[in-house]
Amino acid sequence: MTQDVQFSAEANPFAAAEQVCATLGTLTDALFDEHTSRHPAATLSAVRPAGHPAAEALFGLPLAPNGPVHAALDRLGTVITAGTARPGTGAPLADRVITALQARYGGGAVRGAIADRGTTSAALFQLPVTGEFADAKLRPPFAPALAALAAGQQTRQPVELPTGAGAEVRLVVPTGFHPLTSPGGPPGVSARTVPALRTGAEQPGAGRTDEVRTDGAVPATVAAAEELTGHLAEVAEELFSGTGREPRRDFAVISATLADLIHDAGVVYAGVCALERDGRTSDAALVVSLARHPLPITALATELATVRRHAEVWTVLLPAGPAAVLVEGRTVPVPGPLAADGQRRWVVTSAVQAFVPLPDGGTVLCAQLSTARPEDWELYTEAFAELLKSIQFGWDGEPAPAPSFTSVPAAASVPVEAVSERATAEEEAVEATEEEPDELPVHLRGTPVRVPPADFNPFAPVSDEPAAEAVATEQDAPRKGTPVMIPPPDFNPFAMPNLPSTPTEQPHPAPAAADPFGTTVSAEQKNDPFGTTLAQGPAVPPPPSTPPVVPAPTPAPAADEEAPPRKGTPVMIPPPDFNPFAMPNLPSTPAEEPQAAAEAEPAPEHRPFG
Repeated sequence: MTQDVQFSAEANPFAAAEQVCATLGTLTDALFDEHTSRHPAATLSAVRPAGHPAAEALFGLPLAPNGPVHAALDRLGTVITAGTARPGTGAPLADRVITALQARYGGGAVRGAIADRGTTSAALFQLPVTGEFADAKLRPPFAPALAALAAGQQTRQPVELPTGAGAEVRLVVPTGFHPLTSPGGPPGVSARTVPALRTGAEQPGAGRTDEVRTDGAVPATVAAAEELTGHLAEVAEELFSGTGREPRRDFAVISATLADLIHDAGVVYAGVCALERDGRTSDAALVVSLARHPLPITALATELATVRRHAEVWTVLLPAGPAAVLVEGRTVPVPGPLAADGQRRWVVTSAVQAFVPLPDGGTVLCAQLSTARPEDWELYTEAFAELLKSIQFGWDGEPAPAPSFTSVPAAASVPVEAVSERATAEEEAVEATEEEPDELPVHLRGTPVRVPPADFNPFAPVSDEPAAEAVATEQDAPRKGTPVMIPPPDFNPFAMPNLPSTPTEQPHPAPAAADPFGTTVSAEQKNDPFGTTLAQGPAVPPPPSTPPVVPAPTPAPAADEEAPPRKGTPVMIPPPDFNPFAMPNLPSTPAEEPQAAAEAEPAPEHRPFG
């Protein structure tokens, strides 16, 4: 994220999942009311996964690809599995699921939509929404359950997986959350029972998952759509069991419009929570996703703390390894079509987000929870901390391929193209320095050097190849680094631009001057009562009888000769006959006529001070 707005998708691979979390918060605030069926708040804290027999062996459970991607276990919670080697086919499901749900509930206009208007989509409800950072004063505290994760603890080694399995993660979602993602995942992730073709006639290969139906759909996609349709209808029945048909239809259909958005964001689990605590209602949203990010955890935590100055970022140590945990306040809009009064409004939510790098070095697990009930913040953070403790990794030992994007901190806001053009211009200027040194501007003068690039390793071993080959390789390889100019030794940073400098080798001749401290007496000067003026005496030697020799001025250079460049700042040096104590408009007597001044002025009658 950048300051006050979210990262772009190129700079922040978690932006899409954060958008899904904000959208789920909008649904809970707009669609949940006092008639919603809720679990007691003790549901989140009653079960402790550490006491379950399968808590330490999640990879022993028969999940995908031979089963669902998440399954609910009694006294444990919902076990989620996700991996880098099973992205699915990416086939869209939203339109097929929406049509099936509307037929299931008998049609009718969904909240915020117009009946018989046409295709129902997320854009019709002004979804998805994007959250923004709230003021730092609205940031929730770093709860004790989250701070306890920073204490030292023993970490688990990743489970060894067969070659080609990539990196896989499994975790436990506490009881009380209703998943909006299908238990079998998107098409192509898990092995489903593919339904027979419904064309009225048997066709060969009806059970194959890669066979195309007469309506253009792959049977595996049809199976995934039917599974998600039944799952959303079941969740709607659980949440709105005490109400009529319309609230169930609205929730199921609006949730179905987000199916493709959830899959495209890399979300492996998206759920909502509806609780009752001390006679009041409480809601929360939970999203778990996978994203490609190459930075190590320390660099990732530093980047988060830099670009999210409204948040509080900690580096913690989970049983699965190091992680970065972020706590911040967010403002989420509630679109007018979903609001009960039809007016758009904003809701302030408290959010916690954890980033856990997978062992392949290029994938990051992102889990985030948000709630608009700050009074229940500690309750939800305790459940979130238990979720983070349950994370387990599996890995086949193969590193992840290089990601297709580059994470750029917000501070480095200069586009790459601008940097390249500037570097090219500087290189051309450096080459021109060697050919025409007299015509260079001031900012390009000096010795060209190269600053080492960011990937420079001063401790890398020195190659053993001969020096000649090394020189040839260096000449053939592209030059790295940013060209800069080192100023020359006579560079004056304080010099005024566009002002000629005065050459020191040709000083201006100055005429002989009188003594500025009063030893030379003018004809009009009166007797000095303090005795500083002396007419004749052995203590003061007589001035020279001949004027000093004035050097002949240096002739100006001819027109065809070019004068050397003058450097420095012009200043005015006072002449030798300058008297700072002289009265203005009174001429001073030249030093070569001391005898005439002595005869014109009579000697003083007495000297009171000797």
